[in-house]
Amino acid sequence: MFIDGSTRAYTALRTAAIGLGTYQPGWRWSLHAGPQTGKESENHIGYIISGRMMVSDTSGNQVEIEAGCAFEIEPGSDAWVIGDEPCVALDFIPLHDPSDPAVT
Repeated sequence: MFIDGSTRAYTALRTAAIGLGTYQPGWRWSLHAGPQTGKESENHIGYIISGRMMVSDTSGNQVEIEAGCAFEIEPGSDAWVIGDEPCVALDFIPLHDPSDPAVT
């Protein structure tokens, strides 16, 4: 749970983890998640189920993502919920097999 009551849970499969996040209105990565994790945001691949988010990349470009949109967010970006309803999103994280010689 994040400090604002937003939640994120995940399940690890053999080759990927799938996360489900419910982010409350006003939630922002740089305010509610980054300080808890102690690190910058990582690459995110996901899908918005409901609600909306604004994403700002490392160059300051902003894009709104909404229900029904798939997305990929680069490392170091910031994101925040816009509007009065929570944003519910799936994210997908590849899990690399350390025994694979192609993985460095």
